[in-house]
Amino acid sequence: MTVDQVESPAAAPPSPRRRPRWLVPLLVVVLLAQMGAAMVVTAVQQTPTIDEPVYVGAAITYLEQRSLRYNPEHPPLGKMIMAVGVAFADPQLDPAFRGNQTELGRHVLYEAGNDPYELMFLARLPMIILTLLFGLVVFAFARDLFGPAGGLLALALYTLSPDVIAHGSLATLDVPAVGFLLTAVWLTWRARARPYLYLPLAGLALGAAVATRMNALPAVPLLMLLAFLALKRWRGLAAAAGVAVIAFAVIWVSYLIVDPWLGWIEPTGMPVVSGLRGLLVDVLPVPEPYRDGMRIQFAFEDRAFRGFLFGELYRGSLWYYLPAALLVKTPIGTMVLGLAGTAALFAVPRLRIAALYLVLPVGLLMAVAMTGSRDFGTRYVIFVPIFGAVIAAAVVAVKWRWARLTAAALVLFVAVSSLRTFPYYLPYSNEAFGGPSATHLRLHDSNVDWGQDLGRLADRLRERYPGEKVWLVYRGAGMPAAYGITATSPTGVPDADIRGLLVVSDSSAAKAGSRLKALIASSGEPIDEVGHSITIYRR
Repeated sequence: MTVDQVESPAAAPPSPRRRPRWLVPLLVVVLLAQMGAAMVVTAVQQTPTIDEPVYVGAAITYLEQRSLRYNPEHPPLGKMIMAVGVAFADPQLDPAFRGNQTELGRHVLYEAGNDPYELMFLARLPMIILTLLFGLVVFAFARDLFGPAGGLLALALYTLSPDVIAHGSLATLDVPAVGFLLTAVWLTWRARARPYLYLPLAGLALGAAVATRMNALPAVPLLMLLAFLALKRWRGLAAAAGVAVIAFAVIWVSYLIVDPWLGWIEPTGMPVVSGLRGLLVDVLPVPEPYRDGMRIQFAFEDRAFRGFLFGELYRGSLWYYLPAALLVKTPIGTMVLGLAGTAALFAVPRLRIAALYLVLPVGLLMAVAMTGSRDFGTRYVIFVPIFGAVIAAAVVAVKWRWARLTAAALVLFVAVSSLRTFPYYLPYSNEAFGGPSATHLRLHDSNVDWGQDLGRLADRLRERYPGEKVWLVYRGAGMPAAYGITATSPTGVPDADIRGLLVVSDSSAAKAGSRLKALIASSGEPIDEVGHSITIYRR
């Protein structure tokens, strides 16, 4: 070889610039840290929402009495996780207490000598930690499917989601159940390569989901199908059965941990469930308290509740309520990326199999949720932003010149939208619907006003309206007096005698009867609002 045949260094093609190994882990930490900070601030500032005292009270009875008698309509696992945090408060519970689960929640928070702020924060803290851990699952699932860029995009959408932040910072069951379900789906995806390692773990995660909330039950046959696909033929059938057996074993273990003897006494007035639903209750291999919980849930589905959508009050349920609520409460950038990601899953041939693991669960759970009777909020479809974050990450697989740059711009738009609502995540709505200050005009209940702002109201009254007479119409589980609020209900009081501040929860206003409507109308324009969930008038 002559000297002329040797390539000079200048003639060699430039080597591609490598991304530093620490960059992706750093970005993961930053995204999770900002989410954790947002959830902690939210958890500290918010007083109990309507459902939380019931769950916290049940968790304390698990610790103190090893009893399952409270809140039987929900399985115990989520409340057991809350109990881990509550135990650090050394909670007090009067052994002689007798009352229903609502009265129990009031008792442990306000009557037994416990600090309600401390108790609620310690109950919420394990949920916050779980929500952050599920963020790692979102990242890992999307990274497995679409690479590190997809993992980061999915994690960004998850950690910036106002709905996930709002409900992940509460001592409730919605986010944990969906997080466990997402984990189960991710593990079945990984089981395609290593079935004997990941399928048992998928069964455990599925069991955790159905041992937290019963609305995860429709996913059991779907996960059995995915387990079958990991092995196929007779081994696939065995795998599907094995995943189901492990899942139902987790349910049994969760009940036995609380009460090893399962000394269950059926509550009085237990509804009778017949037909296919009754058959389902009877054939499922679950403990008797789980069956009774299913009966209670089915009885709820037979009731006609009042709903509120786009300013209209109605009785019953609307099949399109949840899609409409999602349209209001999902960041615009997230919706665009979610739709683009769904299209990419079907358009890119190598990704079509992933649609079975992502789009099918969302479609199944949405179809079930839309038949429900409780038009109370997007928390019933919290699986949409959680699974949707992974789905949206499919856009990075599209070989379009501007795909990644456009995706980054949309994520930035989501970040700005999420930051603007801080720390009022429950009443979030996107810019197309006027932002969080306008949510109460279109939605109610856990979409906007779930009783979370009683503490903020106390601060506002003390700072701006000291000594003024307060007439309060509050919809929530908190006790105003416990937060220093001295107020009177206007119920039964002549309008002429109601002078001073009229303070109305926005969910109460949405469902107002003729008397309250007239009282609000005669009070003129609002003079103040608290947390985008409580409105103040002066009369």
